[in-house]
Amino acid sequence: MEDSNGKNDREELFSKRIKAGKRTYFIDVKPTNKGEDFFITITESKKRFDGYGYDKHKIFLYKEDFNKFSAGLAEVIDYVKSDLMPEYDFDMYNREPAPEVQSESEDFDIDKELSNLKNDF
Repeated sequence: MEDSNGKNDREELFSKRIKAGKRTYFIDVKPTNKGEDFFITITESKKRFDGYGYDKHKIFLYKEDFNKFSAGLAEVIDYVKSDLMPEYDFDMYNREPAPEVQSESEDFDIDKELSNLKNDF
């Protein structure tokens, strides 16, 4: 399919959206022109400072590079985590927010408490 800019924009066969603060990453699997092969695009999307649209940066990753790219990325991430920032808690971004705590006044049932007092006497 061709878009208004004349670029070939193939339909995604699989897409993973990763929201990360002010940025969103999209990892998409797309078919080649003949549909006999596949490649991955990784897109970083960030809202523009002027508020009009998004800045997007995209890389294309082909099957012959999957293993090298994956190994290299894992090595770089491990280096940052273990050698450069060993004290940093990278898992803090994976935690679910704490459930909202109800105040005691919300749990307090005056009728129930009065009934309990009457039964005590």
